[in-house]
Amino acid sequence: MSRRLRLAPRALFCSLALCALLAACGGGGSSSGNSASAASSSSPASAAAPASAPGTPASSTSSTSTTSTTSTTSTTSPPVPQSTTANVVAVNVSTSATSTRNMLMASVTVCVPGTNTCATVDNVQVDTGSQGLRLLASALPAGFALPGVPAGSGGSAGAPAGECAVFGTGYTWGAVRLADVQLAGETAASLPIQVIADPSVPAAPGNCSSSGVAMNSATALHANGILGVGVFNADCGAGCVNKALSPWYYACASGSCTATAQPLAQQVSNPVAAFSSDNNGVVIDLPAIAADGTATANGSLTFGIGTQADNELGSATVLHADTVSGFVTTTAPDGTVYSQSYLDSGSNAYFFSSTTLTRCGVWFCPASPQTDSATIAGTDGTTVAVAFSITSEQTLVATGNWAFDDLAGYNGSMFGWGLSFFYGRRVYTAIEAQETPAGAGPFFAF
Repeated sequence: MSRRLRLAPRALFCSLALCALLAACGGGGSSSGNSASAASSSSPASAAAPASAPGTPASSTSSTSTTSTTSTTSTTSPPVPQSTTANVVAVNVSTSATSTRNMLMASVTVCVPGTNTCATVDNVQVDTGSQGLRLLASALPAGFALPGVPAGSGGSAGAPAGECAVFGTGYTWGAVRLADVQLAGETAASLPIQVIADPSVPAAPGNCSSSGVAMNSATALHANGILGVGVFNADCGAGCVNKALSPWYYACASGSCTATAQPLAQQVSNPVAAFSSDNNGVVIDLPAIAADGTATANGSLTFGIGTQADNELGSATVLHADTVSGFVTTTAPDGTVYSQSYLDSGSNAYFFSSTTLTRCGVWFCPASPQTDSATIAGTDGTTVAVAFSITSEQTLVATGNWAFDDLAGYNGSMFGWGLSFFYGRRVYTAIEAQETPAGAGPFFAF
């Protein structure tokens, strides 16, 4: 759910801080049933719209032999049908309890490392604008004991690690724990993940809680978690290895938490990069949809780029991204050049600035549908012109549909190609330093 902007140590590729403008945006609440509700990614790096907010997750637990499986689903959003292909996870856009459109969801299975004790969590937002898996503690079964990750250097080194993940719409706070993360036939073993609102760590320290809305519940997060499969290997990266960068990682001991450095291997990490194969990126396929949208949109999240027949690049245009920020450049219809631009499944719309389009709050609401074009450029100078349509948010919401390719809103400082852009395209996100047939990431292609 791209909804936040990670500020340090790198501009962690985010769907804009647009949600800061909205009470309903990215975990900051929800708008009424006649509003689209702006949403953006929930891991440090995107910002515009929230994931479908399931409210209090309902869970049912069944155990067979030594295997315990818990499936947590939204009370209003149906579970996503699962793929039988080893490197493909089914994703969909459907109803949302918070009236948020264009929220891309999947199911994720986590296991106690090295065991068959597993839990499957539904309604986890798929976010190419952030890194790492983040799950609500309330979405996991009672007594589901994932081992804790120790904090890094400093006086409290070895104490339980806590993390503050800041987005444009607020923050998530919780413990860092290890899990075997299973997605289709792929496994990221002993992966550090964030368990949001984990009761084992104290309340968020002040320099975290001052970062905006606390997205520490299903209602505020608009999902049961965030699956960050963006262009980087870890959420903070090298900047957090040698010194404490606040607000990021904390050593939580004796009832308080102190900012600390965190070794790379102990940071919340991109699960795809930790796979034994198909680990150089992801491909999102969503169907083309009609101008007035559709009630549901079913697609796929495929792991790997050029590693199997189902993820070949073919004739896709490759746009290399900045190796530090993950951004590309977009020249907007009015000629404005945005050096901070992103392709982000965690943002629920196009987000940019316009002096000609009528606005209804954060949303554009022109009297009639508009067609425009912008040019995206990679760091190597490769460019591609993209035509897109914009229809009034009020008109779209009135249809009762949930998936739209022409939903757009205002952002004054970045150009965001959110989920509206993904319909009818194969969009590739390549991970930093991982080799592909088009060279090493980070890059986007479509």
